[in-house]
Amino acid sequence: MAALGLVPDDQGLVRLQKLLAQSGVASRRRCEELMLDGQVEVDGEVVTRLGTKVDPSAAVIRVGGKRLPPVSAKVYLALNKPRGVVSTMSDPEGRRTIGDLVADRPERLFHVGRLDTDTTGLLLLTNDGDFAQRLAHPSYEVDKVYVAEVEGTVSRGTVKRLLAGVTLDDGPVTVSKVKLVGGSEPAAGRSIVELVIHEGRNRIVRRLLDAVGHPVRRLTRTAIGPVRLGNLKPGELRDLTADELGALLDGVEL
Repeated sequence: MAALGLVPDDQGLVRLQKLLAQSGVASRRRCEELMLDGQVEVDGEVVTRLGTKVDPSAAVIRVGGKRLPPVSAKVYLALNKPRGVVSTMSDPEGRRTIGDLVADRPERLFHVGRLDTDTTGLLLLTNDGDFAQRLAHPSYEVDKVYVAEVEGTVSRGTVKRLLAGVTLDDGPVTVSKVKLVGGSEPAAGRSIVELVIHEGRNRIVRRLLDAVGHPVRRLTRTAIGPVRLGNLKPGELRDLTADELGALLDGVEL
């Protein structure tokens, strides 16, 4: 809480408008106006009384319907995993790992889900065990977006087949969306396809596309829920924004 300049009272509570202002919602005056306008909810109830105090680490606060993450010492990071990096924090074979990329971080981090060694793109890292466990669980159906360069020309018939569901040796796979992003010249025999799935089974996207006759040449995960890879360079980290984290917390019901 000290990082936000918040000094709680003896019960661990702080004034709501000060919490909103220090969290970057708006100026203190504007935060008071938002409260008076009925735009602020705490634990499901609209709060309009200025001076209301809340527990900044436990209260579920929404401003204009958007979740404001609780004040916490926990960290939530986005990483662009480079090709060739193993999705583990250490490796007995001496290969380069995620742990090597975050070796200078003071926290004990672990990754949410994994990516194949040859797959690049978005991974989330945190020291919040409950958050990681829920986010990785398929029951919460958090969208994961992948862009794959595949062999062959992907037809509309193949797109329909993917959307209808494909059964692999370890069960069916549900694909929410498929979009042909583009392809190079037909002679090159390649296509680029974007898929949205919820699952995180081992090599699921590669196996799925292989099953419909289009082996993957390159694969990148570009989004997890509201978090986009954007311009993050390979090996770079960034903190999740308040909007991203708030949406993910809502998505996994925390």
